[in-house]
Amino acid sequence: MNEIIQSLYERKSVRAFEEKAVPEAVKREVLLAAVQAPSAGLYTILDITDQGLKDRLAETCDHQPFIAKAPVVLVFCADCRRWFDAYVAAGCKPRRPGAGDLLLAVSDANIAAQNAVVAAQSLGLGSCYIGDIMEQYEEHRKLLGLPAWVFPAAMLVMGWPTQQQRERPKPERFELGHIVHENGYRRLDGAELREMFDGRTGGRSFEDWLSAFCARKYDSDFSREMTRSVERYLRDLEEGE
Repeated sequence: MNEIIQSLYERKSVRAFEEKAVPEAVKREVLLAAVQAPSAGLYTILDITDQGLKDRLAETCDHQPFIAKAPVVLVFCADCRRWFDAYVAAGCKPRRPGAGDLLLAVSDANIAAQNAVVAAQSLGLGSCYIGDIMEQYEEHRKLLGLPAWVFPAAMLVMGWPTQQQRERPKPERFELGHIVHENGYRRLDGAELREMFDGRTGGRSFEDWLSAFCARKYDSDFSREMTRSVERYLRDLEEGE
């Protein structure tokens, strides 16, 4: 196994950091790696250095205090604004962005974010994705000064992991056969779904564990808020700036 693949196996989410700054040169390496990602140019990265902003994001992103303590906080925005403005500056008469443009821009932002994650891991930094940045669209738009057609797609927090975080085992991933389908989608039946989750329910039954997980994640308030925020963004696309 080569060094890059080994680092992908070893990487896990880190939510506790040493009280030690990340040098600007190291952060710059991460950012330079991020912008090497395959791209349609539809993203912008916000480097959050203001502690007041970090404190606020720790609250608005589902009340997670470790966000405020992270030495590096990066917000990856799906940006349909910049190209539109460039078209106008060039004398074009572009159509307004739509849902397809948003999906492409979100892909762009997340690909760049994953490049940053891989680079951070190679430099000894721990990282964690914060999907909650997609919630509270109106609040985050105001907080981060986002113009129309710019959506906060992902947030990363980074820092030097504590000893406990370094030693914490990485959660197991599902078997390849359940995730990779050849030549077309294959819907899993109940028996295979049970096999997929076998050994991952902490000794609880398949039904009990999935019911609790569904209530905690899929049917949670934050999940519903995330959907509402995306729907609000799409309405803004239709209604104009």
